[in-house]
Amino acid sequence: MKITIPRLNKTVTNAADIPAVLQGAGLVYHPIENVNWPESFPYKPKVEFAAAHTGQALLLHYRVEEQSVRAVARHDQENIWEDSCVEFFCMPSDDGIYYNVECNCAGKLLLAAGKDRNSRTPAPQNVTDSIGRWASLGSEPFDTRLGPVRWELALSLPVSIFFRHDFRDFGGLQAAGNVYKCGDRLPVPHFISWSPISTATPDFHRPDFFAPMLFGK
Repeated sequence: MKITIPRLNKTVTNAADIPAVLQGAGLVYHPIENVNWPESFPYKPKVEFAAAHTGQALLLHYRVEEQSVRAVARHDQENIWEDSCVEFFCMPSDDGIYYNVECNCAGKLLLAAGKDRNSRTPAPQNVTDSIGRWASLGSEPFDTRLGPVRWELALSLPVSIFFRHDFRDFGGLQAAGNVYKCGDRLPVPHFISWSPISTATPDFHRPDFFAPMLFGK
């Protein structure tokens, strides 16, 4: 399993424009559908994502259909994974440092870097502030809403998200990573992934199960 993230020769200044830009470019939407712990967490919402880059920004668009939503986090760097959450993990070099970008359905996010789940360095605020976000459900926090819900999220991630490295352009990057959907405190918790994970219990901080992510030149 691998993903090629193509380069688009255009600038996208507004995250709200990302869905139309990616769809207009005819990009493939990749399903996030691996239920890695079916006995304990069998629920699988419908989730897919598309990705492209402009050299200076990585553009992500998620489309989600699930049976409830939650967006309690009021600020960045809170417990985003407890809400209706999509996550993009990426290891941009072979030094073992990977980045986790976790964003809830209202656009609040967590960004950190490190070599495992226990040694994470949170991103500086100026880096998180530079990330463009658009959420179809709006940006205000809300508690659990029951009933089938469709929502979308778009992110514009500048190359500075790799704040422990010195990359200047996404072009040609040969990385590895995974993409997830979770909701630890939803009425029906779930933990699904794009690239499969083989562990006894849910654990997204497993770079040994990352798949190749190749950024077009």
